[in-house]
This record gives sequence, structure tokens and C-alpha cells, in this order.
Amino acid sequence: MIDSILLGFQEVAQWQVILALLIGAMAGILVGAVPGMEPAGAMAIALPFSLTMEPLPGIILLLGCYGGAWYGGAIPAILIRVPGTPVNVLTTYDGYPLGQKGQPMRALSLAYSSSFVGGILSVMALVFLAPFMAKVAEKFGPPEFAMVMLLATISVILAHHQNIRGAILTFGIGAFLGTVGFESPHHTLRYTFGQDWLTGGIPMVPMVIGLFAISQAFVLLETKSPPKVPKDLNTTGRFAGLFEVFKYRATVIRSSLLGLVMGLLPGVGEFGAQFLSYSLARRFSKKPEEFGKGSPEGLVASEVSINACTSTVLVPLLSLGIPADPLMAMLLAVFMIHNIIPGPQLFAEHPDFISGLYISLFLLNIFVMILLLAFTKHVVKLSSITPRMIGATIMILGFIGTYTQNFRVTDGLFTLAFAIVGRFMLKNGIPAFPMVVGLVLGPMLEGRIKQALSISAGDPTIFLTRPIAAAFLGLAIAAVVVFSWNHLRHAKAR
Repeated sequence: MIDSILLGFQEVAQWQVILALLIGAMAGILVGAVPGMEPAGAMAIALPFSLTMEPLPGIILLLGCYGGAWYGGAIPAILIRVPGTPVNVLTTYDGYPLGQKGQPMRALSLAYSSSFVGGILSVMALVFLAPFMAKVAEKFGPPEFAMVMLLATISVILAHHQNIRGAILTFGIGAFLGTVGFESPHHTLRYTFGQDWLTGGIPMVPMVIGLFAISQAFVLLETKSPPKVPKDLNTTGRFAGLFEVFKYRATVIRSSLLGLVMGLLPGVGEFGAQFLSYSLARRFSKKPEEFGKGSPEGLVASEVSINACTSTVLVPLLSLGIPADPLMAMLLAVFMIHNIIPGPQLFAEHPDFISGLYISLFLLNIFVMILLLAFTKHVVKLSSITPRMIGATIMILGFIGTYTQNFRVTDGLFTLAFAIVGRFMLKNGIPAFPMVVGLVLGPMLEGRIKQALSISAGDPTIFLTRPIAAAFLGLAIAAVVVFSWNHLRHAKAR
């Protein structure tokens, strides 16, 4: 154990890792501070560049964009009542009124410290849970992995219960696109139509950049006036609410636990944790009437739960090799490029990498906290940048990143096509996340099912005769039945 920790420190002590930590942390903060931007867009732009790095710096760069954005998203939510990222929506409920009472820096520092507590607890949970789940997964075979992937697929789809048809459609499209190209077991080409540039399949990087970065740039190009940021922001009280989070210990514990659990569930994550923790905080609060009017406790519940998810979403990826959401699917691409296969063997084959990742995540939260406390006065100015300028910058960086990965014009055309599709989906409220999950999980699920059926000589009852596989299949069926029952009941009530 001590040897692996020392090896982890050696991994982190490299200048490339420290630089990736700083750039990722700052990029995440800046993305969160700009209304209309999302971590998915920033990670999409950074993805091609991270693939050219060593494994640990490349992954930390993406995780910096991911984790730092949740911190920075509180800035516009508190100052101008516009959530920097979609998950910061409940931060506006109490953060903005608290700022309007003449205490913006108290609200910001309280949000920062709440995010820090949630983030550190999330890393600690990852350190203990990932190896435990990996040991359990050592007993898994192809049937068990296939059913875990099936459960993850259904969870991602059901998480978009507001538009379940759109989620099923986009996941199906993504899974179909995942079948294009060379099919290894039988050495056949599928849906290539004789075109050599389709032999390698539909590339994930252009899809991700088009769906999440360029499509969002289209929206920003259509936005005319920037929001108004308070000019008289006083930064002298930047530490006013820094330790106030510990006054609400029960709320912190409850929101952290909810965030940790929700982060483990594919497709649920920050949204489910935030709304549930906020509702419970108001129910058990001694001053529930203050919620929505500037309650510090409400702000704590929102921010702690969001950041408590940021590391536990890595648990299914590291231990089972299954991405819980599209952002983790991007990380999976970095793993695969460097021939590091997530799963039970990862902890035995690359203990130095795992220890380095844990230490880097701790440092990431510390770096983000220091940067925010030191440069908040300057970061808040980003909230007033003209959206069209941001949109143009995103488009340039997105196409540069797409082309420089393989230097192929076809990748740029893929990006443009998916950008148009993504803009249409944004305009019509169709979720884009299931499409990326379908592209990644679809081929993995197909491969595991083929392996399982080859073991059983084509007998599909192997998924029922093996207890663990049957249990996961039962959970998947139960999830569909419960959702269908609730949907029919609500439809009948309407």
C-alpha cells in the first residue's frame, strides 16, 4: 500500500501532471463562470489535445475541466442569477438572494467551501469504493458484464424521463453508429458502402465536439447581449463564508451521502443528487421559510451534493470499465488510446497510475479552491463577455482540435454534421447524451453478449442460470417496470 502511494507521488511530481492540473482547473473555472457553457463542451474541445499526452496528464486535464466547472458555475448563479452550468440551477435559489442582500462574497466563499467539502469527500469515497468494486468484478465473466452494461444503458435512458422517447431514439442512433466499420470477431465490414474512410467506424471525438461544443457555439452566436454583472463587487470579504459550511453539519453529511450514492448510478449524477438533497435540507431545516430567499443552508445543500458526485462517477469506469455518462465516455477514450483497460485488472497492473490519479484528484480540488479565492475578482468579468465572441472562439478551437487529431478532412465533416444535429436536438429538447453513450456502450454490449453466447454454445439462458447476471437482468427489468407503472399512473391521473 505504501509503495503504491509513493509511486503515485512520483507520478504526480512530473511537471506535465502539475501543468495539466493547473490548466484543467483554470479551464474548468472559466467554463463554469461563462453562462451558457457546459463542462461537456470544454471537455470535448480538450479531448483531442489530451489524447496526445501521457495517460495521467491527459485524464487530469479532462477531469479539471469537469470538476472545476461545477465550482465556477456558482459565480454567475450567485451574481446574475444565471447558472454557469445546468446543475447550478438550485444555486440561484439562495445564492442570488444572499448576494442581493449585500453579501455576494460571503455567498461565493460559502459556495466554494461547500464544493470543496463535497469534492474531497467524493475523492475519499472513490479511493475506498473503486478497489472494493474491482475485487467484486473479478468474479464477473462476459454474461455478468453484459448485464451490467444493459442495466447501465437502461439507467441512462430512464434518467431522461422528461423525454424518454427522445432518449431511446438517440441511444438507438448512437448504438447503430457504433456498428459501422470493421467487426473483429468475424472480420467483416458493416455499413461502410465501400468507403475506406468508414472502415474505422464513426469517430467519437468529432461526434462529441459537434454535439456538445459546436452546437453550443451556434446557440451563443445567436445570443446578442451579455448579462449585466455587478460593477461594485467588494472582494474584501472573500473569506467571510469560508468556514460557515461547518455550521450545517447535518446538511453537509446528508447532501454528501446523497451525492456519493447518486454519482454511482449511471445517468443520474448531479441533477438527482442536487434536487433530492435540497428538498431534504428544506424539510429538516429549522428555518425552512428562508429557503429560496437567501438561505445559507440551501446554498450548502446544493453545492455539496453537486461536487460529491464528481469522483464517484469514476467508480464504475475504473472498476468495471463502464462509463456512467458521456463525460466518462470521453475519459474511457483516453484510457483506450493509451492501452490502459479499465476494469478489475487495472488496479493490479497499474497501481502507480491509480495512486497518481487519486492524489491528482485531491490536488485538483485544492488548486481550484486556491485559484477561486485568489482570482474571483477577475474571473467574474467573464460573465459579461459577449456570447458571440465566446461562440466564435469555441468553433475555431473545436474544428482545430478535430482536424489535428488525425489530420483528416472527413473528421471535420463529421463534426459539422453532428453540430447541425446537436443544434436541432437542443432546439427541440432532445437529449444528446444518450447518443454518445450508445456509441460507446453499444459495441461493448454487443461484444460481451457474443462472448457469453459463444461460451453457452448459443444458449441465451446463460443470462438466467448465472446468479450475478440474473440479478443484474432482474434489476434492469424492475427499473423498466417501475418506470412504466409510474408513467401510466401519472398519465391516467392527467
